[in-house]
Amino acid sequence: MDLPIKAAILICSDRSFNGERKDQTGPAIKQFLREHGWAVTKHEVLPDDIDQIAFWLDEQSGSGSFDVIVTSGGTGVAPRDITPEATLKVIKKRVPGMEEAMRARSLEITPHAMLSRGVVGTVGRTMIINLPGSVKGAIENLEIVLPALPHAVALLRGEHPDP
Repeated sequence: MDLPIKAAILICSDRSFNGERKDQTGPAIKQFLREHGWAVTKHEVLPDDIDQIAFWLDEQSGSGSFDVIVTSGGTGVAPRDITPEATLKVIKKRVPGMEEAMRARSLEITPHAMLSRGVVGTVGRTMIINLPGSVKGAIENLEIVLPALPHAVALLRGEHPDP
């Protein structure tokens, strides 16, 4: 793959959106991805609102500007945790192997991982990955799927990488 992977980050958090809590997860994800050679050109924060999140995901994935969109937050079981539902409104194909890998590996770290409902899927040439809201959880989950992402992106770009 000649071009760097182009990524956008969306933080889904009422408290961060309202300025009640500083977004620390977005900058940590951005740093992690850049350290792995990715081009991260968009980082936004939205409230836990299904329509706003779905609209943003649809708009960004349809722009053709991003290979991967990473969301963080809103993947648990609290009443306002709706990021997976917003993502399901947008994606066309789920990638359950990545979902399962993130949960399985996370369960080795904490039993709370079984409460994670994050989904992974594709729409057009973009992959959307839901991560937990904490810095630690988000980075741990990214580390799990990162080895498979260059191959996935190449396939989505229509390239035919070696297996």
